[in-house]
Amino acid sequence: MVRAAVDDLVTTIFPGDCVVCSEPLLRADASPVCEDCLGSVRAQTMTLCRRCGEALDMEGVRYAGQFPVEGLLCAPCRMVAPDFERAVAFAAYEDGLREMVQMLKYERVSALAKPLGRMLARAVETLEGEAGNELVVIAVPLFPSKERRRGYNQAVLIADSAMDELRKSRPAWRLRGAHGAMRRVKDTESQFGLSSRQRRVNLRNAFAVVDPSAVAGSEVLLVDDIYTTGATARACSQELRRAGAGKIWVATVSRAQVETVAMWSAETAAWEFGQRWVELKPCEAVLTQRESEVWGDAIGEG
Repeated sequence: MVRAAVDDLVTTIFPGDCVVCSEPLLRADASPVCEDCLGSVRAQTMTLCRRCGEALDMEGVRYAGQFPVEGLLCAPCRMVAPDFERAVAFAAYEDGLREMVQMLKYERVSALAKPLGRMLARAVETLEGEAGNELVVIAVPLFPSKERRRGYNQAVLIADSAMDELRKSRPAWRLRGAHGAMRRVKDTESQFGLSSRQRRVNLRNAFAVVDPSAVAGSEVLLVDDIYTTGATARACSQELRRAGAGKIWVATVSRAQVETVAMWSAETAAWEFGQRWVELKPCEAVLTQRESEVWGDAIGEG
């Protein structure tokens, strides 16, 4: 009753609109997103590769079933296993979640880090029983000049918000932030439009662990806003492994699935990318397996 009265008073005196749907916010909350938009972001329920989280179609599931010892793995993970143990993501990179991630990254709506951090925390909780209770948390770094232009590293904001949430939901876990332990040392070109192979080449020698003592012998939780082809997660994990890290786990708020990218490619979409607008043209290729390397999401990192 008291909370409802406070909500009514605050929203009357300081009206605001949801940054996603533009409907009035009805609660006195720091979140700039309404409950309906947050509730529309649903956790992934499809059959996923147990290593990287790629959605497996029926053909992929049948193929993986031929290797019961390995479990359900996508073709890329079966061909070249990543240095991380497992990558988890809360939801597919689409619709309202896609808008939230884009606004946090490119429109400086930093308040979105809190609700996105809660989603990330839910994804990390799925590692319970696999990952250790003591984790060094590292956000994927941005190149310094890009971080200065953006005003912050969105992965750091989301990671810190998630740690706050996990300290309440999993008090037995000991999480230690060490974002400065790894740096992006190469100003890579935009990942926009690059194939999986081109992304791997683009990110070669892009990261360096500058404080090996922070990760040596420890399990590491690598955090980012989105997992796309996995090039970034693989590159960072390789460097962390070279620095002596133990098991490496990857957690992101969102996951770009192949079928989602195919859907985007069927229509023209535009959004602000840095200081310009980028238009995605309809794709004539039929997207099936990630190794076809014909797709790229228009997000700059991941």
